[in-house]
Amino acid sequence: MTNTTDFGYQKVAEDEKAGRVAAVFDSVATRYDLMNDVMSGGLHRLWKRFLVAASGVRAGERVLDVAGGTGDLSRLFAQRVGAGGLVTLTDINAAMLARGRDRLLDEGVMAPAARCDAERLPFAEGSFDCVCVGFGLRNMTRKEAALAEMRRVLRSGGRLLVLEFSHPWKPLAPLYDAYSFQVLPRLGQLIAKDAASYRYLAESIRVHPDQAQLKRMMEEAGFERVEYFNLAAGVVALHRGYRF
Repeated sequence: MTNTTDFGYQKVAEDEKAGRVAAVFDSVATRYDLMNDVMSGGLHRLWKRFLVAASGVRAGERVLDVAGGTGDLSRLFAQRVGAGGLVTLTDINAAMLARGRDRLLDEGVMAPAARCDAERLPFAEGSFDCVCVGFGLRNMTRKEAALAEMRRVLRSGGRLLVLEFSHPWKPLAPLYDAYSFQVLPRLGQLIAKDAASYRYLAESIRVHPDQAQLKRMMEEAGFERVEYFNLAAGVVALHRGYRF
């Protein structure tokens, strides 16, 4: 029997999801940053800065940016770790990774970039002080496997930070739904010439675990002292957990 998983509101075979997600990001890579600014009103930049501040990362430490896409978090972490530290950018999608690598180089940031699957990270156990994933976990096929891999590559005392769309304050939900399913695909068509990919985005958020469920998943993967912070009334949540 074939195992299935969510691709937005569709059920697809697990071995099909990665290809479908790849097609989404191949389509939107060149306009991804512009769409982030438009659809969040620029708030995504503040959310990412909050993640970096909450990480407690210091100069000289090693950071792994999983599903790092166009490199926003890698750039911010590179400023924090300084010349004595190291930030490694990874993504499974070649188009997104190339754009992130080029942006970092254009800004004078020397960060290794590796194309890899978050469920099979090509790094030794205990390699990093901090692992982060920004708006990427919901696109992963086997989230439990990815979380276990992120824990494996952390040193003892290291921390994982997951920034992801989540479930908003209930009175806000009708307005949020209207924006997500009526406005967002139209913006996607206008700016990225791709309404379907942004319809998938809206659907993928709805089937992603809520704040409490994701906290449990991180705990089941072996993380300790897991907590979360709601941002924008829960439209986005930052989860933080430690490996001890």
